[in-house]
Amino acid sequence: MNTHRVLVVDDDQQILRALRINLTAHGYHVLLAPDGGSALRTAASGHPDVVVLDLGLPDMDGVDVIEGLRGWTTVPIIVLSARTGGAETVRALDAGADDYVTKPFGMAELLARLRAAVRRAAVSAVDGESVVDAGDFSVDLAAKRVVGADGAQIHLTPTEWGVLELLVRHRGKLVGQRELLRAVWGPNYGSETNYLRVYLAQLRRKLEPQPSRPKHLITEAGMGYRFEV
Repeated sequence: MNTHRVLVVDDDQQILRALRINLTAHGYHVLLAPDGGSALRTAASGHPDVVVLDLGLPDMDGVDVIEGLRGWTTVPIIVLSARTGGAETVRALDAGADDYVTKPFGMAELLARLRAAVRRAAVSAVDGESVVDAGDFSVDLAAKRVVGADGAQIHLTPTEWGVLELLVRHRGKLVGQRELLRAVWGPNYGSETNYLRVYLAQLRRKLEPQPSRPKHLITEAGMGYRFEV
């Protein structure tokens, strides 16, 4: 028996009930969500070890849920959907899904995929770098805190942390404006680039030795931002 937490997201009450019964019988702690909004809230509060997600949700597309989750967590996501087109699979995987199971599905296959996803996540958690040292400060992704070179903790607001965490997790790579907005503020955002300018300025004042000449939080004009150590 295990104690892994599984978040099941589906608007079909029969599927929710069947998966809750079967997964509970196999030792999983099951969290349920009937739509995308509640899925994102439950993931934030319940910290599941794996997410099983239907794409056809009543309030938003499942791909938007994947993108929302990927803004702050690497939790394995298994898509469970009746959509069988190749393009749908590609969209989900490109957005950050780890696996794709089509309906109707066999419970034995789903359980096997769950076990594999949990194993991969455990390896990633052990091997992953949780503390990123930028010299002037260090970012502890696991503890969700920033410490200055003098050892003092630097207070960030939740939104400032959300922006910094996404940039740090993609360090050395350009993160687009739209991706940042959707990940931190939600799937309905994408054009409010003034938000990003305000919060990057705040982060630079707190983290950069010379905020007007940043060396860690870099702007790529018209495209997005990049974090450099």
